Amino acid sequence: MGSVRTLAENRKARHDYHIEEKYEGGLSLLGSEVKSIREGRANLRDSFARMSGGELFLENMHVAPYSHGGAFNHEPLRPRKVLMRRDELRRLEGKVNEKGYTLIPLRLYLNERGRIKVELGLARGKAKADRRRDIMEREARRDLERSLKEAGRGRPGRE
Repeated sequence: MGSVRTLAENRKARHDYHIEEKYEGGLSLLGSEVKSIREGRANLRDSFARMSGGELFLENMHVAPYSHGGAFNHEPLRPRKVLMRRDELRRLEGKVNEKGYTLIPLRLYLNERGRIKVELGLARGKAKADRRRDIMEREARRDLERSLKEAGRGRPGRE
């Protein structure tokens, strides 16, 4: 394969949360889920990870039924186990138990070996004012880039 291929992305996560750290984990999936995700039919919006009995589960991730699955298809919203090393899980559990932290899936991707991985972000929720400030900063940056681009067009001798 050679390169990493993104299969699904949670764009809303960066809008709603401050991402402080990123982690990688595998997913325990059924065959029909793997085929459906490879078709790009997974949705990470409103999904989150939770600890239960020393294990990590991905909740609310929607994986559409596989088009050729027939009677052997999976349940679209079932909890899926995230596979990580035990010491990493313990460290994450300590951080998630701190006030205000949550684990949010940022993207699903195929690694170099063809395995489906999930990138999790240790996140803290943004206040409404933080989101507004981010939007204002983004618009100001766009305006600046636009004005620089227009100023560059008017220069003589440039092509």
